Amino acid sequence: MLRELSIRNFAIIDDLTVNFYDGLTVLTGETGAGKSIIIDAVHLLAGGRGSLEFIRHGARKAELGGLFEVPSSNHPIYAKLEEAGVEAEDGTIILRRDLNDSGKSVCRVNGKLVPLSILREIGSSLIDIHGQHENQELMDEKQHIHLLDHFAQDELRTIKEQYTSLYDEYRSLKRELAALNLDEQRTAQRIDLYQFQINELQEAALQINEEEALLEERKRLMNFHKIYERANVAYEAISGEARGLDFIGNAMNALEDIVELDGKFKEASESVASSFYALQDAAYQIQHVLDDLEFDPERQNEVEFRLAQYQTMKRKYGTTVEEVLAYYEKIEEELMQLLNRDETMQQSEKQLLQMEKELAELAMQLTVIRKENAERLSEAIMNELRVLHMEKATFIVNFKELEQFDSLGKDEVVFYISTNVGEPPKSLPKIASGGELSRMMLALKTIFSSSDGITSIIFDEVDTGVSGRVAQAIAEKISDISDNSQVLCISHLPQVAAMADQHYYIKKQVEDERTYTTVTNIGERERVEEVSRMMSGAEITDLTLQHAKELIEMAHQRKKR
Repeated sequence: MLRELSIRNFAIIDDLTVNFYDGLTVLTGETGAGKSIIIDAVHLLAGGRGSLEFIRHGARKAELGGLFEVPSSNHPIYAKLEEAGVEAEDGTIILRRDLNDSGKSVCRVNGKLVPLSILREIGSSLIDIHGQHENQELMDEKQHIHLLDHFAQDELRTIKEQYTSLYDEYRSLKRELAALNLDEQRTAQRIDLYQFQINELQEAALQINEEEALLEERKRLMNFHKIYERANVAYEAISGEARGLDFIGNAMNALEDIVELDGKFKEASESVASSFYALQDAAYQIQHVLDDLEFDPERQNEVEFRLAQYQTMKRKYGTTVEEVLAYYEKIEEELMQLLNRDETMQQSEKQLLQMEKELAELAMQLTVIRKENAERLSEAIMNELRVLHMEKATFIVNFKELEQFDSLGKDEVVFYISTNVGEPPKSLPKIASGGELSRMMLALKTIFSSSDGITSIIFDEVDTGVSGRVAQAIAEKISDISDNSQVLCISHLPQVAAMADQHYYIKKQVEDERTYTTVTNIGERERVEEVSRMMSGAEITDLTLQHAKELIEMAHQRKKR
């Protein structure tokens, strides 16, 4: 859950640190005080889209930080952290995001720099934000099947994994078959191209390490005259008329004659003898090489031609010999497939039919499980809606079979609802009002909150447009959700504020011609005054204070049940 939120230079917030606790935390204040700005900050901290407009006027960057505690080692967040290479000590996770005036974001998780996509993925496992205009899952019919599958996740998991694995293989095979189904002209063109390239590569017959050897040989051929001339100089200096070797031989013999007379000459004698025999060997080696040296201009032309072949093949088929040879193997295999296209297509079509049978069987199992759970979900939602004073509502999960398989099976799932007696159910997005959608969302959150794994749920004015007993029902429902997850709620309803375990008052003030937002954790007396203000909308009277006390006391009594 979110334990601490720090905000600097964000919109009208200068420097703010807020501590949060378990249960239900309600944030109230006058319109424009900055309540939604705090939610915007949390949204960005969880990887939402940033904007330069969020940076406080005159500042170079906005800084956001959040400290979360996730004590359960089984929470899915830990797998995501491990995948991102982030360590989490003692169940503490710190998210940080800086928005710079250059337009760039710097994101960190537990001090490690991460891309925005990783911050968003981790943030989505920690925070779930719902606003009065953000019921996208309910408004998007394509998301309804995901909500149903979430409800039935324990029963669906094994079959769904099997289906997904097979469906991925099925799609891959279909793509391969589509590639084989190219028109005849394109197939013939590709066969001709591959045959030409294969013949060219076979004629070139490139070999690993041959090019390096050729380069060495070319260097010798291009410097033949220099090599021959300098080798002769070396040989003549050792064994030619200068007789350098004879002088060293004389020195060796002379030293050998006196070693027995004076042992001090022994080391020098051995060194000279060693040099004599080494030079003698060198002279033989030089003479042997000189005898074999012969300038062959034809060989030089052959080497140049062969090296040119290597350059041509690398320019056309790869930057290295290894890449060229790998390309040869690839097109040789593809040519075989094209030449045996009819046989390959028959085998693939047969395999595809078998896969479709298996997919159909798995998809049917998914449908059966979904329909069984759809009935339970419908009953659970209607029970929740009755508590939220939508007693006349009828909710059903409508199924339609798709013509083709998709990644989830062959089911099209759409939530249908009727809010008035005698009216047939219709698609939820088409007929539900804002207040009804909010109650639908709260019903789903109540059902899912115990298994979602989300540590913090934020409601941003989802109670707008309701009053009376509906407002009280929504307040109680939000309180129920806070039994399983930490809930932060911005609200204008006194009923919701009365349910708070912690109540923060948000105020805007002007100092030195600058606007600042402050957040205060108010006590019981201030809570009564704030709830009274929310009830009256203007002047606080003894009567509204008394009503506020009663409302808060009723909330306390309910929480004790």
